[in-house]
Amino acid sequence: MKHTFLSLCLLAGTMLAPATSFAGQAPGLASAPDIPISHRDRIYAAEQFSNTVSVSDPVDNRLLGVIKLGDPQPGNLSPLYKGQVLVHGMGFSPDHKTLAVVSIGSNSVTFIDTATNTVKHTTYVGRSPHEAFFTPDGREVWVTVRGEDYISVIDADTFEEKMQIKVPAGPGMQIFSPDGKYGYICSSFNPETVVVSVADHKIVGHVKQASPFCPNIAASADGKQVWFTLKDVGKTQVFNGQAPFDLVKTLDTGPITNHVNLVMNRNGSFAYVTVGGLNEVKVFRTDDFEQVATIPVGNLPHGIWPSGDGTRVYVGLENADRFAVIDTLTNKVIGDIPIGQAPQAVAYVPNAVPEGDGRQNLVPLGTAGEAAHLKLAAKGASGRSAPTSVTLFDQGLTQVLQAAVTGLEPKKPYVLALSDKPDGSGRLQLLSTFMTNPAGSAIVNAVGPIRQIVESKHEDEKRYLVVAASTDGKPGAIVQFQAE
Repeated sequence: MKHTFLSLCLLAGTMLAPATSFAGQAPGLASAPDIPISHRDRIYAAEQFSNTVSVSDPVDNRLLGVIKLGDPQPGNLSPLYKGQVLVHGMGFSPDHKTLAVVSIGSNSVTFIDTATNTVKHTTYVGRSPHEAFFTPDGREVWVTVRGEDYISVIDADTFEEKMQIKVPAGPGMQIFSPDGKYGYICSSFNPETVVVSVADHKIVGHVKQASPFCPNIAASADGKQVWFTLKDVGKTQVFNGQAPFDLVKTLDTGPITNHVNLVMNRNGSFAYVTVGGLNEVKVFRTDDFEQVATIPVGNLPHGIWPSGDGTRVYVGLENADRFAVIDTLTNKVIGDIPIGQAPQAVAYVPNAVPEGDGRQNLVPLGTAGEAAHLKLAAKGASGRSAPTSVTLFDQGLTQVLQAAVTGLEPKKPYVLALSDKPDGSGRLQLLSTFMTNPAGSAIVNAVGPIRQIVESKHEDEKRYLVVAASTDGKPGAIVQFQAE
């Protein structure tokens, strides 16, 4: 009787247990088991203006602290400065023990131990690297040296560059087929993605991009598809992950299309695309490419990565200094996490901390969490959603201004300026000139004590942000003005 009762209990327990895993998550194999979310997992973001890597616990959506890789301005302007500048790209090893963090301004790849948050080594490569990722066998780290025309191949044991792979100038990002056979490398300066054989580092395939500006690429866990984004034209393209690497689909996703990642859960297989100019994440089925959801997430969504079981997606909000947490089964935002300034690449690493609390060498967010947020509205468009978000990232006495400008004419010159009148009718002080991309958008930066004057309590000192058309380098008609 006792044996029968125990058998029935075990059977009932099996029947009541959560559904079994459906598939592993990219960049791993589809045959790999899903990994349920736990306190051993970590979410990381590379933060461009605070020069930090934030470390968060996904169970309770809580920031644990940041790894400080460098200082904000003006400290990083010193000729004796040794830290990193423009912390931007991120990848992780197959054993989940090492992060590879790319800093564009200091031409470096910093290798970080995930269990202790300590820097194991820093490798310096060529001009303006953008992203880095480990080969699936863990032996090499490929770094896209976007300011030049090659992939820097780093030995994962010695952290030394072992060779360079010549590719079209401006390689944006690389990712690998889950079986480790191919590396897929898109370009940020040329309309061409190349496929490289990992075994011999030779180019074996070419894919024509619809534009020259690809910042991000992802391969499906089943090895069948590769998705890449085109930031300048607001499109996302899909090609066959196996020879002949033919183009399968082109999707219009929206202005400032940033990153893409792939998720498998009990509802199916999906691509999640961050669209910075719309402040949305768009979700597409990977079988028929139907758009199944549009998720408002906040200002300028950039990097994106799924949890180890595909039930959550974490989105770095570049102009909000936060993570948006999305439930992939309902496609609803269920939480947010405050992080450092201007998060770029994002990585979710299951079982990053096998034991202990994983808080060694973390420091508080501090001034890296300080920023002011503004919006610009199109002239004569009162009551509509603002087309431009602006963030002023505190760097002490100065701020780094970043505007995600949308809603303008394509390929036209404009200026971002300060006006002494709210509607822009007064005298203008030029902050930055810029050219819109083919989608009528742009990311615009400026540096100065801007927050002090746009938030001044003294009316005679206060200034207002505006966007004006540009003629021969001089401001013309006001097209956007500060709404809040």
